[in-house]
Amino acid sequence: MARLDLGAQDIAALAPNLDTGEAFYELGMMHAVGRSVPMDLVAAHKWLNVAVAKGCRAAVARRAELSEEMSTEEIAAAQRAARLFLAAH
Repeated sequence: MARLDLGAQDIAALAPNLDTGEAFYELGMMHAVGRSVPMDLVAAHKWLNVAVAKGCRAAVARRAELSEEMSTEEIAAAQRAARLFLAAH
């Protein structure tokens, strides 16, 4: 099976069309570890929040793990960003 590596912008462009929690989970994980994009815990938490809202159960555990490395302010910023994204999409 071939593996397709997409950048964050590619996934963000595809995700609204696919509208799956798994696509947003992958975007969150990319930001969490800095794969193809700079590591950004706030962005990672944002995308994992969106993934959870879209029904991705795996994102719940990853989001909790990530939260342990973040400040209260960072978590709040990620949650605001996720709410804004979900409201717009």
